[in-house]
Amino acid sequence: MVILLIITITLGIGFRFFNLNKKVYWHDEVYTSLRAAGYEANDISQLFQNQIIPAKQLQKYQQIKPQSTFKGTLKSLTIENPHHPPLYYFMARLWMQKFGGSLTASRSLPALISLLSLSLIYVLGWQLFKSDLTALLGTTFLALSPVEILFAQTARQYSLVTVLTICSGIFLLQALDSRSWKKWGLYTIVSAIGLYTHLFFSLTIISHGIFVISNWLLSNYVANISSEKKSNLSIFQRLIQTLPLDFFIASVGIIILYTPWIVIVINNLQQVYDATDWARVSVTLDFLIKRWILSFSCLFIDLDFGFNKISTYLLRLLFLIIIIWGIYTVCRSCNLSTKLFILTSIFIPFIILVIPDLVSSGKRSAITRYLIPCFPVIYLSVAYLLGRYLGREHLTLFSKQKYWRVVLVTLLTASIASCTVSAFSDTWWSKVPSYHNPEVARKINASDSPILLSDVGDNYTNTGDLISLSYILDDDVRLLLLSNSPNLEIVENESEIFVFRSSERLRKAMEAKQWEFESIIAHGELLQVSKRSGLFQPTIK
Repeated sequence: MVILLIITITLGIGFRFFNLNKKVYWHDEVYTSLRAAGYEANDISQLFQNQIIPAKQLQKYQQIKPQSTFKGTLKSLTIENPHHPPLYYFMARLWMQKFGGSLTASRSLPALISLLSLSLIYVLGWQLFKSDLTALLGTTFLALSPVEILFAQTARQYSLVTVLTICSGIFLLQALDSRSWKKWGLYTIVSAIGLYTHLFFSLTIISHGIFVISNWLLSNYVANISSEKKSNLSIFQRLIQTLPLDFFIASVGIIILYTPWIVIVINNLQQVYDATDWARVSVTLDFLIKRWILSFSCLFIDLDFGFNKISTYLLRLLFLIIIIWGIYTVCRSCNLSTKLFILTSIFIPFIILVIPDLVSSGKRSAITRYLIPCFPVIYLSVAYLLGRYLGREHLTLFSKQKYWRVVLVTLLTASIASCTVSAFSDTWWSKVPSYHNPEVARKINASDSPILLSDVGDNYTNTGDLISLSYILDDDVRLLLLSNSPNLEIVENESEIFVFRSSERLRKAMEAKQWEFESIIAHGELLQVSKRSGLFQPTIK
């Protein structure tokens, strides 16, 4: 079995580097390169001046800005994206200086970073369960997880967040066991690095705090019950004596180290609020539940038959049952500290995201990447479930090895199938709002002499997606990037006109010209001008 698991881990590593440039370079990845390169919104806004340019010209904003420095990268973030701490962007800039800004180069950085999580989760698994088989199974599940591979091939900070989540957990447990200030110092530094990687790493730190406090309270409660006749100390006295001051000191250290960026966020709070407004859009409870099912089941299976099709959720139900069974087995069989660490690591980040969604509306908990802090211990919980029964023969019907071997094969097969389908796809569910860009590009590339019209759009996301499109449009495709006062006379003599995500302002301008147009991609992603004042009828070859 060990050989099988090692082969599977190797396969997972291979998936991380296979077809790195296949999927669309989506909106957020574009902005990773743009910020790392030192560009600001003002640099790009100059494009929307009623001028025609080659589509490929947009890619200059994915290369390091001439004469810019790391200070330019920092300025770009602090002014326009203060909710994104700078660490990963600095790493991306260094990588860009060394290897360039191609899709493969940009995505190879997170793919390499993700490899660190494989060795770290083995350490965390052994530390929690003292079982080599459980640790190896946990490593296998993370290595072959469809969602982990998806994030490993995304030029964003998600794979680094996974690494730091696992690493901080290791140092926390080691610090609690050894009471060593060196370990607490390492925990403080890693946690601060986590905050400088992603603002939502705070969810991990909060879950650690609740774990430490609950473990302190419950351990003392159990100890008091077992020794109440042998000790004259009250429960209150025992609590005071064992107060986890070292954790509180470490927490203060984390806050001090992160204070510079806290000041930046506070000074630009309105910008943070505006940039994250999309996460507060009201959605139905039905939508949230569907996304929760998809987010947690995609740790093992990521085959999509349609968001609103019952078959999608019935298929994933088995994997949710296995996850729940694994968590239940940990709670039933492990010591207090281990079960509390597992429970707080999974449920505290999730609950923190869910409560505002249910109380004041929003879809924070429906965003899979925000749930990254929950994932590592889920792999380990399922690993503990399987390791418990695969390690030895049992007499009961449902605990014999042969049944659990079937479960293991099912998990691995589902992961391999999901990763294979994803590896050959040019888009995936995580690529919103750029999900339809490959289809948009195919429609435009099929034309003889296309010109694509666009402006900044109603929600100002067009810039990122136009750059995203530039990677997959043919070299002969031209763009007319329109200002707030669009000049459509520039294309009077063009016969094959497409419009990408037109704003309401642009639509009115086209209607004023008596242009007729039709949507040829879902949700109005791409319009085609089908008739202009009865003069012509564009065709698609």
